[in-house]
Amino acid sequence: MDMTLKGRILTSSGWLDGRLETGRDGRIAHLEGAPPEGGRVERYLLPGFIDLHVHGGAGADIMEGGLAVETVARLHARHGTTSLLATTMTAPRAEISTVLAALGERCRERVPGSARLLGVHLEGPYINPGKLGAQPSNACQALWEEIEEYRALAPIRLITLAPEVTGHMEIIQRLAAAGVRVQMGHSLGSYEDAVCALNHGASGFTHLFNAMTGLHHRKPGMVGAALAHAEYAELIPDLLHVHPGAMRAALRAIPRLFCVTDSTAAAGMPDGQYKLGSHTVTKCLGGVRLADGTIAGSTLTMDQALKNLVSIGLSLEDASHRLSLYPADYLGIAERGRLAVGAYADIVVLDAELNLIDVYVEGERLGLSDA
Repeated sequence: MDMTLKGRILTSSGWLDGRLETGRDGRIAHLEGAPPEGGRVERYLLPGFIDLHVHGGAGADIMEGGLAVETVARLHARHGTTSLLATTMTAPRAEISTVLAALGERCRERVPGSARLLGVHLEGPYINPGKLGAQPSNACQALWEEIEEYRALAPIRLITLAPEVTGHMEIIQRLAAAGVRVQMGHSLGSYEDAVCALNHGASGFTHLFNAMTGLHHRKPGMVGAALAHAEYAELIPDLLHVHPGAMRAALRAIPRLFCVTDSTAAAGMPDGQYKLGSHTVTKCLGGVRLADGTIAGSTLTMDQALKNLVSIGLSLEDASHRLSLYPADYLGIAERGRLAVGAYADIVVLDAELNLIDVYVEGERLGLSDA
């Protein structure tokens, strides 16, 4: 449906006070305006958020497959996420295959009212059993034949693995050559392991600081390698997983640091118990934890992530880039993550206090309000 939206628009070349028009193909057909001259902003138009690490929401877990995936995509769309990677958990091979087959079906067509599934983030099982975090204890060494079987079931865009595990450097090289992004995470690897992996084609770090070897001035670890060498890394800005001071250090060091939710079924739900893969987790006091107290994903949504980034001192433009532009560029997607003629009409509309007013996914208005 054709539509016209007006406001302060974050375009590829900066802010404009103006309007954009969409066409029947769900893309932006026209955009015009002038540089802002001050005055109160009634509404902001930003690119829709892109979340590359989503385990669940609205009581549903990605590992349940089927309709649960649609429930997750609808919940996050209503919080401004216009596209996402459905993220799996470490599990037995047969279970992963079943889930990937279901995800492959749902990546082919977007369900109205929901976010676009861009593909899959395979988080595990190729991780270090000594650094599981909240992952189930089904870690194993990667085998190329197994990965190829998984890739035949669903579009796997991103894989998290531990580079120090035997054989993984070669796997990283082959995945990079195949166009699959590789992130390091759930790892006991050293600084040297991480640098070697980057040289073999790894391109990022999964939930930076969490479930990896930390920074020490004589043993820089995975975190040190990320701060010293990474162009991209993902971080969870819920202000629980990472202290704002550490977040600011990473923001200064990693040029295109982007943010994810790592959200679980508990996102958008009241306190209580929920599924995270084969685990039962408890939501309370704004967080999600295993029975032993281990942080187990989050309840974060991307609209709150934006507010959190601004609250620690980022400009709205910078915060938006880390939720939209940078994850799109990381996956090599030129038609999302930006408001420009020809790009998909994935748009979030915010009021002056950065509260979400409306969300448009490929031109479809989700109808959050009549404002």
